[in-house]
Amino acid sequence: MPLQLSNIVGTNAAGAFFYFYPRVKALTQKQDLLFQIAITCIPGVGDVIAKNLISYCGSPEQVFLQKKSKLLRIPGIGEKLANSILSFNNFSKAETEIEFIEKHQIQPLFYLDKAYPYRLKNYLESPVMLYYLGNADLNASKIVGIVGTRKASDYGKAFVDELCAGLADTGCIILSGLAYGIDIQAHRAAIKNKLPTVGVMAHGLDRIYPGQHKATAKKMLEYGGLLTEFTSGSNPDRENFPKRNRIVAGLCDVLVVAETATSGGAMITAEIANYYNKEVMALTGRVNEIYSQGCNLLIKKNKAAIITGVNDLIELMNWDLPISKPQQQQLHLGLNEEEQKIINYIRQKQKTGIDDISFELEMDPGMLSFILLDMEFRGILRQLPGKFFELV
Repeated sequence: MPLQLSNIVGTNAAGAFFYFYPRVKALTQKQDLLFQIAITCIPGVGDVIAKNLISYCGSPEQVFLQKKSKLLRIPGIGEKLANSILSFNNFSKAETEIEFIEKHQIQPLFYLDKAYPYRLKNYLESPVMLYYLGNADLNASKIVGIVGTRKASDYGKAFVDELCAGLADTGCIILSGLAYGIDIQAHRAAIKNKLPTVGVMAHGLDRIYPGQHKATAKKMLEYGGLLTEFTSGSNPDRENFPKRNRIVAGLCDVLVVAETATSGGAMITAEIANYYNKEVMALTGRVNEIYSQGCNLLIKKNKAAIITGVNDLIELMNWDLPISKPQQQQLHLGLNEEEQKIINYIRQKQKTGIDDISFELEMDPGMLSFILLDMEFRGILRQLPGKFFELV
């Protein structure tokens, strides 16, 4: 049964919202979800500001309970945003979304939830809310993003088919954007090779865009899933696609650019992946082919490694190297507390990636990269292909 907002929110003489439900130690899951969705609906409040508000106020619910004077003390909140928060009354949109979620068995993922993809947790601009329909594990150990032009050539399509066939034994997830060309080729090749595949969409889960891909999307629910940050009713507007691209870049371990011109969505995704310190690979092509020029440019600028086949990817990601047997570890003296935590974690795992270290030890990825580099210079650990680390 849907929430009755009239039982939760009322209006006093001054027009401020207050709450009639009993004060208990924990809100019900549905009430939590109402406020989590509602904060994403406030005009002018994006992911970064929403997280800042929640951090200062303690929870999404508390954001709506603050006085203006308190809101104005929060960094990044000025007069205009404070008024936008205080005047917000469109809780019905959040209620409608909850009904849609329940009807279609969609999994809502709030950025502080344990099930939220840990690869995205470290990025300030990652979505506050995700909506997921599927059965693939978004925290799987291996995720390969494949992107490229909507006007894919036979050369690009054949490469994607061969790559997915070669990855079949790795059990990795194939991630893409469900668009024409390289994207849909990647999803279909993954299904053909029994690999889970997840499509990240630039609109709500109430539709499939483009419509010609509905049959493939239906199969993807058996072999993977569909993921979006947009509520139902959201159209595939132009500005949504770069936002979609940051999820693809952040969620994968390695991004493969199969074919692209020197501008476009695939190049944006590659730039974001580089910014996120992800491995990027690009398929070379003829210099006079417009949809190879972007890939060649990425390689030329050292923003992507060359990929000619699956072996290049497996070698770069260090996926074909067996985990070494436990060895007697030497003692490392003079370590500070953070360095000792890193040593203990790597010793337990024997080799591990930077994203895992950052997530498990709750360390800022930028600072962690600096610490790991310093420890590498001091001969305490070494970096393996794929940004894995092991003790020396």
